[in-house]
Amino acid sequence: MDPSEWGIEPGREAHPGPRRDGPLWLHPDDDLAPNRPGETLYGLLADRPESRGGRLVRALLGRDRDTAALRERLAGERSAGAALDRLAGAGWEILHSLPLPGAATLSHLAIGPAGVFGCHTVAHARGPLRVGDPDDEQVRTGARRGEPHLRHCRRGAALAAHALTRGCGFPVTVSPVLICVTAGQVGYGAVPDDVRVLREHQVDGLTRYGALLTPDRIRAIHGVARDRRTWRGL
Repeated sequence: MDPSEWGIEPGREAHPGPRRDGPLWLHPDDDLAPNRPGETLYGLLADRPESRGGRLVRALLGRDRDTAALRERLAGERSAGAALDRLAGAGWEILHSLPLPGAATLSHLAIGPAGVFGCHTVAHARGPLRVGDPDDEQVRTGARRGEPHLRHCRRGAALAAHALTRGCGFPVTVSPVLICVTAGQVGYGAVPDDVRVLREHQVDGLTRYGALLTPDRIRAIHGVARDRRTWRGL
């Protein structure tokens, strides 16, 4: 995939060169490993007043639905993140809420023997999802208008591959994964051939894609990925 497609400038560096120093060298403010699933959403919800007057103001402004949507997203991030964290005992390293350009985030990054996976979460706790109608790449929740989650998923993986390749000093391929957290069924229109679409209870299937990375390579990629400086300048 051409990095310029996602606004990545070829050859642009955010630091002098490949960085192979491990987590012991990280300042706590630069260490992303402690991030919880949905870390940025906690902050957005905390900024919303919970008093009766605050709820009335939000209702008058039509913002209660926005708050409900944020809570649904957070619940989805937490559910998908918990499922991914269970892979940690099988030689995997999992990171959550990695910063991307434009105030966006990569929901989860899974690094293990089967490779590196950039995961985007879509949540709909009240019904079915439909992924990839033949005429578009939207993910639709019931009768609601679709959102370009497949495009967000591909973009996050492409940016992660660029950042990790630059930081590690060797090529790092990041495969896009869309994790669907839903109370209903997941239907498919045109099934994407470049994005793995999984329910949260299916994420352990990532371990079955074959042995690609050695433990040393996993540790190296994880050490770079958890460093906030890796993601600057994308």
